[in-house]
Amino acid sequence: MWRLIFLSWLVSPPTSHPQLSFRFVSPRTVSPQLKRFHFTENKMGSPFNLIFYCDDSLRAVQLSKECFTIVDSLNAIFSDYMEESEINRLSKQPASKKVKVSAELFSMITQSRRAWINSGGTFDITVGALTRLWRKAKKEKRFPEIEEIKQAKKTTGFEKLVIDSHSNSVSFTLKGIELDFGGIVKGYAAQKMIDHLKSKSISMALADAGGDIAMGDAPPGKQGWTISINLPEQGLDVWDKKLELKNCAVATSGDIYNYTLHNGKKYSHIIDPQMGYGVTSQRNVTVIAKDGATADWLATACSILPIKKALALMKKESAALLIATIENEKIRIYKTEKFDSYFMR
Repeated sequence: MWRLIFLSWLVSPPTSHPQLSFRFVSPRTVSPQLKRFHFTENKMGSPFNLIFYCDDSLRAVQLSKECFTIVDSLNAIFSDYMEESEINRLSKQPASKKVKVSAELFSMITQSRRAWINSGGTFDITVGALTRLWRKAKKEKRFPEIEEIKQAKKTTGFEKLVIDSHSNSVSFTLKGIELDFGGIVKGYAAQKMIDHLKSKSISMALADAGGDIAMGDAPPGKQGWTISINLPEQGLDVWDKKLELKNCAVATSGDIYNYTLHNGKKYSHIIDPQMGYGVTSQRNVTVIAKDGATADWLATACSILPIKKALALMKKESAALLIATIENEKIRIYKTEKFDSYFMR
């Protein structure tokens, strides 16, 4: 996943907590009691950054612990790396057996079903077998065989997942279906952190879950949080225009960091469920939406959909989209009408 970069001024005093990277600076404006706190931990295979404003150092440390504990609890449900995660245990169940799942997992499955329908099947959590195949092949430094992809595709398709809303249970129509929430769970986790802080009367906050960012109110004296955008094939270079956001979420998708190179062509880590292959278009996608989970899955879907369909989907979801792609060796920008309103003025 390529990255959004939140811009900030940091002062880094020695940390007094062995597991947290603890930083703060006093804000330049409004309340003299508020301090800016920045905590960092590695979660879900990515650096998670949490920034918020609070008037008490001890309370800030406690709140950060609570937020990262929430992320750990979500990882125990949605990780496809942890052998005993809830989704991995679910995938081992016999076909047609109804399994009652946790409220968190059931909620995410129902949200993912809506995303699957609205995206025309381009966002699909049943791509787990394909994800594992590509991950294994990359580790072995080889390209997946056509027959391997055909076999993995047999267990792909949300229609093979049966949802019973009366009992909060799910079942599979055939054995071997594996779930992958990688295209939605980090945005969901970032939003959960922001929501938790709001429940504790902390409104000025930003949670960055490996590039999927959810935000509360703007920092003191600011109109919003300042976010920079990478451009395709430009490494760490960022666009000269910057976003200024609050009370929303922003997510990105692209192949700048994670891809497989085969015969001179880049195959993104984002897999097209209908084709079984990683996306090959040189496209970076930025989505601004009402919450982290929505921004995350929309960024995934818009990396796969044709550009016109991606723009239409964003209109339906009341979200904003910017696609930076390379055409004829030049960067071309596509965006929804409302995207420009989020740029700094």
